[in-house]
Amino acid sequence: MFRLSFTMTLRDWRAGELRFLLLALTLSVAALSTVNFFVDRLRTGLERDAHQMLAADLELESDQPLDGAWLAEAQRRGLHHADTVSLFTMAVAGEGEQATSTLVALKSVSETYPLRGRLRVRLQESDAVSETPPAPGTVWVDATLLASLRLHVGSVLSVGERSLTVAQVLTAEPDAGVAFLALAPRVMMANADLAATGLLQAHAIANYRLLLAGSAQQVSGYERWARDRMAAAPIKSVALNSFASKRGDASETLDQTRQFLSLASLLTALLAALAVALAARRFVRRHLDACAMLRCLGLTQARLTCLFALEFLLLGLAAGAAGVAIGYGSHFALVNWLGQLAPAGLPPPGWAPALQGMAASLILLLGFALPPVLQLRNVPQLRLLRRDTAPPQASALGGYVLGLAMFGSLLAWQTGDVMLALVAGGAFVVGGAAFALLAWLGLALLKRSRGAFVHAAWRLAVTDMTRQPGATVLQVTALALGLTALLLLTVVRADLLAAWMGATPVGAPNQFVINIQPDQRDAIDARLRGYGAPQQQAQTRARLLRINGRDALEVAAGGTEGAKDSPKDNAKNNAKDSGKRGPSRGVREMLAREIDIGHAATLPSSDKLTAGNWYGGETAGMPAISIEENMAADLKLKLGDTLQFDVAGQALQARVSNLRKVDWRAHQIGNLLLMHPSAMRGLPATWAVAVHVPADDLLFGTRLARDFPNLTVVDLRAILRQVQRMLAQAVAAVQFLFAFTLAAGVLVLYAALAGSHDLRARQAALLRALGATRGRLAQAQWIEHLLTGALAGLLAAASATLASWALSRYSFHLAWSWSPLLLAVGMATGAACALAGGWLGLRNVLNQPPLLGLRSN
Repeated sequence: MFRLSFTMTLRDWRAGELRFLLLALTLSVAALSTVNFFVDRLRTGLERDAHQMLAADLELESDQPLDGAWLAEAQRRGLHHADTVSLFTMAVAGEGEQATSTLVALKSVSETYPLRGRLRVRLQESDAVSETPPAPGTVWVDATLLASLRLHVGSVLSVGERSLTVAQVLTAEPDAGVAFLALAPRVMMANADLAATGLLQAHAIANYRLLLAGSAQQVSGYERWARDRMAAAPIKSVALNSFASKRGDASETLDQTRQFLSLASLLTALLAALAVALAARRFVRRHLDACAMLRCLGLTQARLTCLFALEFLLLGLAAGAAGVAIGYGSHFALVNWLGQLAPAGLPPPGWAPALQGMAASLILLLGFALPPVLQLRNVPQLRLLRRDTAPPQASALGGYVLGLAMFGSLLAWQTGDVMLALVAGGAFVVGGAAFALLAWLGLALLKRSRGAFVHAAWRLAVTDMTRQPGATVLQVTALALGLTALLLLTVVRADLLAAWMGATPVGAPNQFVINIQPDQRDAIDARLRGYGAPQQQAQTRARLLRINGRDALEVAAGGTEGAKDSPKDNAKNNAKDSGKRGPSRGVREMLAREIDIGHAATLPSSDKLTAGNWYGGETAGMPAISIEENMAADLKLKLGDTLQFDVAGQALQARVSNLRKVDWRAHQIGNLLLMHPSAMRGLPATWAVAVHVPADDLLFGTRLARDFPNLTVVDLRAILRQVQRMLAQAVAAVQFLFAFTLAAGVLVLYAALAGSHDLRARQAALLRALGATRGRLAQAQWIEHLLTGALAGLLAAASATLASWALSRYSFHLAWSWSPLLLAVGMATGAACALAGGWLGLRNVLNQPPLLGLRSN
């Protein structure tokens, strides 16, 4: 049986019956394997570096200096320790008018850092492990900073009030993780130099970490002690991190990346599955006579089914192997195009993506090719005499249901989220149905206007399109689905990005200066007089402790209502439930750190009230506070709730009077929390200033950083440029995947045209026998493809335009303008794709002699 099946496979391959099936399967497996290989490398890197993600075994993290009790207990237990301090600040290179500056992510480390993992620096053309961190008087910087400030090893870099020598180029640090890179370049220095920089003044925004390492018994004992201490006396400023928490955060980011990229590849698989189904139908029609003959020769239905099952198994294995090979090579392009977004030094992928690709090939083949093939077992022997075809059996219909179920399982498997798979599949079906309806309406309109075409080739082309409306609608729908994704990511993405960049009014602030101390205000005001009227706002850093008398973390976690527990009870409950699913990581970090409360007597012009009324200073005898609506949702806050803050040891209570929507794109100072200045009187505060700096003033930040080292100057122009680069890299990677999608759309077009190849050949033979020239028929074919592609491109451009309008209005909140160029680009691209697919599918239709075509009828 296997020998006969292998012989049939070779015969069908030589006859060209299996090549298209192989191509469609290979394309879908290649798209899925590209994503799987890339994600597998990310996951392998995560697992490889799991023990290094903290640069320690345990980490205590705070936005305030940790008291000595934490370190004393660690030393008593014999644990090794290291300290780090991280903050954003300005770094200056050069002197005088030649000086340049930029915002950097500064990290100071102790002599024992890191406790786990290794630091890597660049030596000549390769990386090398460094056994020691930066020495006092030196800094290590990453390559991005070298390029932006035109530095080299041996240059002098000023950080705060301290000038340090660039000693090494930092290429990797163990606790950087595998997440996407920060916007600010890294500068690493010794803890011994930090005090001399003058950066850690009152209310400075910094992150303090105590890293601990030792035996498993020592670490677990210290962790129990630390959690007991935190439960007995809640310490909101301290977070305890272990491998599990850090690895979980990185895994969550990785899962989101995988889902996003998988959706792009699954659109290819959906279209390729449709192409496989069409190709399988053509395969069945061409094998009806052969099956009838085999039945006459005594082959049973079971053996006939086994014969074709083995043939398709061989085809699935071959397509899977080819698709996996292409996906393996393509994932290197994906890694390269992601650029800064992908971590360096990824390990090679394992075998799991290859096995997934082979399984996907067999699932697609079993789900979409075997159901029509199963009908071959029911071909009657009388087919050779009467040309009868048995109606579809219940088993074949059940095969389609099984195929859809298997493809749904493939969606869920690839995305890792059943709901996301259902939404993606539903969106594909709804979008395809909408395109099909519009294509049918377009054909109806074209049919009505047939008489308006004078040229015979045009009338013939319109007649061919409307004679088989189902096939034409299928061609238009498939090509439109592939084109929509590409148009949305090319032309529309460029328009949205340009609108986003142009949304800033002329003269809007483009530089933000934060951490201005009260004794520096007069000097800063004098410095900024030449820059118009800068926006200024006082800010007070506070930590949210309680909501309506209950622990804030418990409320955010959705704790049960009831009697108000004591702080000690709440802390114990929180510690006990720490392993359960609670508030998101962002909410936990927000409650574990200090938050800026802005001082504002009037509603900022960029904000909009969404609930409640603007406060007048007091609400029911208690100071009023205004909350940003997303923060209120995260913390489950509502109007009338009472909040209790700790401000440098002083208690502050306020009642929620309104919720606001903040336009963060307005280039104004935005705050999650606002209170009336009268309620903040007597509390410590710093100031923030937003100012517009002319484009040719390149030394604004440099001069401020030189004269006031504690200030942080955020240049929005540089950040926006960096965001643009990162966005371009991400879009390029997704466009690479959607190129597979467009190719799958062309394959569906080819499959639909190839399926009508025999009918078109007979029709062409009859027309040529009646006097039509070969040139006239060829011209009609090209016109038909041109009209099909133009209609698909028009639908794709219209849907992309609608999507851009929705994104502009509801996501980016930008002014939207219609671009007729998009319609022209869509129609031209669709016509080009249809011409390519039509040439592939019907290039041999007119090569057959008319007499041979008539005899075949």
